[in-house]
Amino acid sequence: MQIYLSPNPDIAATLGQMKTAQQTIVAFALETNDEQANAERKLQKKNADFIVLNSLRNEGTCFRTDDNQIEIIGRDFRHAYPKKSKADTAVDIVNELERVIGGYGILP
Repeated sequence: MQIYLSPNPDIAATLGQMKTAQQTIVAFALETNDEQANAERKLQKKNADFIVLNSLRNEGTCFRTDDNQIEIIGRDFRHAYPKKSKADTAVDIVNELERVIGGYGILP
């Protein structure tokens, strides 16, 4: 049996090409090595406003756990967050998005 695979389209990059000044794009990256360099490259390639970087090197995060540890990388900023629950991580992402689009953070 043979299985033929074809590449998936890069949805974030496609949206980045169509992005207007009124739109904000958040992309996500799961990296295994050269995490920050790869995330910065993806930030540019996808024309995103920021990338939420997950690293498989952070033990006890990402898969099969309720915790995560992320770094949010923008064109002119970088924020590393400590390991915390995925719910609290989601709050961090939403607050960063609110900051980027001109607000002050909407969640505690």
